[in-house]
Amino acid sequence: MYNHILVAVAFDTDHEPDRSLQAARILAAPGAKVTILHVKDKLPGYAISYIPDDYDADLKVAIRDRLAGLAAQFENGAGVLIEGNSGQTILEWAERNQVDCIVMMSHRPGLQDYFLGSTAGRVVRHAQCSVHVIR
Repeated sequence: MYNHILVAVAFDTDHEPDRSLQAARILAAPGAKVTILHVKDKLPGYAISYIPDDYDADLKVAIRDRLAGLAAQFENGAGVLIEGNSGQTILEWAERNQVDCIVMMSHRPGLQDYFLGSTAGRVVRHAQCSVHVIR
């Protein structure tokens, strides 16, 4: 049982958070803190001129609302939105906040993952805590 679980979520069709949240419920000690974290990629400079001015702000509000809804499923849940590189940001946040278990989804590896590596693969290789990967 873990006392501070970080559930890293991505909001796309390949990574629905339900199974990750269920795993966190099973792995959590009574009264555990559960943080639902989403890492948003920064908008590339070349794309900013093509995106409406309020798009990024509206997107952040929508993501924070979704994170708050997911975190509300836990007694000590919190939603966190950070911008950055997914793998590195998850690792840094987990270490800085003394997380003892990271729960995250992974996709089936493709050819590009063998050359570049997936976010889950990077987290598993470099995390200083337990990592529970759901496939």
